[in-house]
Amino acid sequence: MSQVDTYLEAANRKNTRRSYASAVRHFEVEWKGLLPATSEMVASYLADHAATLSLNTLQHRLSALSRWHTDHGFTDPTKAQVVRQVLRGIRTLHPAREKQAKPLQLDTLQRLDSWLQQAAYADKAQVQPSGELRHLRDRALLLLGFWRGFRADELVRLRIEHIEIEPGEGLTCFLPRSKGDRNADGRTFRCPALSRLCPVSAYADWLTASGLTAGPVFRAIDRWGNMASAGLSANGVIPIIRGIFASAGIPGGNEYSSHSLRRGFAGWAKSNGWDIKELMEYVGWRDLKSAVRYLEIQPGDLKQRFERGLPSAPEAAREVSAVHEPSKSKIIRFPAK
Repeated sequence: MSQVDTYLEAANRKNTRRSYASAVRHFEVEWKGLLPATSEMVASYLADHAATLSLNTLQHRLSALSRWHTDHGFTDPTKAQVVRQVLRGIRTLHPAREKQAKPLQLDTLQRLDSWLQQAAYADKAQVQPSGELRHLRDRALLLLGFWRGFRADELVRLRIEHIEIEPGEGLTCFLPRSKGDRNADGRTFRCPALSRLCPVSAYADWLTASGLTAGPVFRAIDRWGNMASAGLSANGVIPIIRGIFASAGIPGGNEYSSHSLRRGFAGWAKSNGWDIKELMEYVGWRDLKSAVRYLEIQPGDLKQRFERGLPSAPEAAREVSAVHEPSKSKIIRFPAK
């Protein structure tokens, strides 16, 4: 491989290359499409999968096909008017609400953290190093992922040599690249030390117990306590989070994913007075649209906002309301027919 090829490969993220290759393979091998493709062929491909694939998946397939044609010097058929019209029609006839992970609330995080600490102490007392290591790793992953609002791919790409701890103050970690870092400039993230649910002390405890001094922070651990040399995969974070819920005896774990940490922190920050610009800067969102997706207004918050904006009721109206308000004991419930 030449130096040029080496740099070209480095410019394209491994996960992106893999997913694009899979998309092109689906078009060419499974659907029996021809490459280079015509715009009519691409439109037919979209129509054939409109009812079975999500709009996001179809758009990803188009991006992969567009990239293939561009890389091979062919005219890009995905930019044709007929393709855009078919995609618009699919959006109209197959509307789908985007699924979002359930946000991890602070009280649930506290329950999980308490269980992980107790489990780690119990395993240490019983000389079970694999269990102790796993619980300390999971606690660090959970707290650091929540308080930093990290994505799964950011968590698994953290490296020990890129993290510095300042006792009592916090830590800084450098990521050479992330999803929003299109130019691969790298970014430094800071996380404060807290009096409770502290991500800094959790990370320090994990580092001390594991004895790691370099390489990936979060790794697989076998039943004998041996740690892998490579880091976890991004897809491996979800089973870990759901496994913590199951082990802690907290129901509903399957509703959570790695994005639950990011959404949970965004909700916590919003309810504690962070403005949108502060949150975008801290988490690393580049555009307002990305941030707003994480800041859902809860039904209770919505009601309170409306009530605060209502005019005060006149005295006479309050008296009438009090007279006509039915007592709970007098409410008659009719059986359903």
